[in-house]
Amino acid sequence: MSKDSMRQQGTPQWKVLLAVFSVLLTAFIWQKGLEESFDRPSVAPMLSLKQHEMALLASPAMPKPLRPIFVGSNPEKELEEIIREIPPENRKERENLLLTLVDQSDEKSNSLNEIAFTESNWNLAKEILLESRNKNRNIKAITNELEFLKEDPLMYRLSCLAIASSREVCVEETVSQRMAFRLVASQLLPSLATFFGIGLCLRQGWLFYRRESSSWPENFSLPLSAIDMVLLVAGGFVVLGEVITPLFAIPASQLLTESIHSPTKESLTVFVGYSAMTLPSLVIFRQQLRMLKGMEPPIRGWMQWGIKPVNKGVMQALQGWLMVMPFVLLTSWLVGFFLEDPGGSNPLLEMVLSSKNYWALSILFLTTVVLAPLFEEFIFRGALLPVLVKSQGRAFGVILSALVFALAHLSIGELPPLLVLGIGLALLRISTGRLFPCVIMHSLWNGVTFASLLLLGG
Repeated sequence: MSKDSMRQQGTPQWKVLLAVFSVLLTAFIWQKGLEESFDRPSVAPMLSLKQHEMALLASPAMPKPLRPIFVGSNPEKELEEIIREIPPENRKERENLLLTLVDQSDEKSNSLNEIAFTESNWNLAKEILLESRNKNRNIKAITNELEFLKEDPLMYRLSCLAIASSREVCVEETVSQRMAFRLVASQLLPSLATFFGIGLCLRQGWLFYRRESSSWPENFSLPLSAIDMVLLVAGGFVVLGEVITPLFAIPASQLLTESIHSPTKESLTVFVGYSAMTLPSLVIFRQQLRMLKGMEPPIRGWMQWGIKPVNKGVMQALQGWLMVMPFVLLTSWLVGFFLEDPGGSNPLLEMVLSSKNYWALSILFLTTVVLAPLFEEFIFRGALLPVLVKSQGRAFGVILSALVFALAHLSIGELPPLLVLGIGLALLRISTGRLFPCVIMHSLWNGVTFASLLLLGG
């Protein structure tokens, strides 16, 4: 009889009961979390709005052959349509003011009078725009009064054009050039990644058909049972990490950030909360490793990090990222096509998209691009996946570990794409026999998403 089977047969009853309780509680927590994600706004409409705003700003600097691709035939009209798709009760004051400036309907002249603004900047802009209709006022003087809007280039340009109707006066060439570069970069990167990813998938399929693909290395797993994994993931990651730990982490983070101003305060709260959430799983895992004393680990260790050679691991991660990109984008498109806007976006996405504070963005970057990939790959592809593959088989282990990974993010709208991403990460782990490329691929995925949000929102 093997040591693994002896361990499973000798599992104490209290551990089994604790595992069952953890699974039931996890199922309840995930059900509630997924239901609540329906009411959480999706970041997709905001991304679309930002992209159309950038297109309008970039239009003057965009070369004519590229305008139909990146800007469209009528960016003002397209921006108007995007804003009108937002329910009036959900529109922000800035969006209402933008709508009056790009409105091409017959009621345009009266719409500005009907809107009340509470924010001083937008109310002042409204007063200046209304004053500009007085033919006795000096247009140049009124235009100079708009200087306070220059922090919002689009609002400044549209307000200036509404008053002066002069592109020479209102259109800043450097702003247009900068926006054109960012617009092209934000759209070209995923397109190129998808193109190369499809090519790599076709190449891999051809090698597999020709039986020339390299064989996968042997994967070692921790000599732990399914009960141990339930306690690690359901008990440590979900019950203790997501429910119990916040009871202490939230007051602690509030105390630590008491003298820090927003938005750095919110970013630090996220970092402290996520860091605290990892502790229960790490403590449980350390205790499980202590039970393995006397057993000799494989050459690369129980977790099979395989950091060296680093360059090979990075290339494997890059290839995995490119190959999974087409499938994740296709899945995201299908979700949007059939469910329109299921909501449930990760709140971190909106924080990155909206923030312009260097320190806040640096902390969010550390959380999403460094801390999250390290911890999640450690749990899902380092500990969970090999045990599932050994006990349930390769196919079922890959799918189940990816499903747990997707469910753990508590987002109904992001669940299908995350499932596909989880499958890709699991296949990378099995095909390379190393955990290090999975961490790099996960970090690369989050990093590219982070950079895309900065390009659109900065």
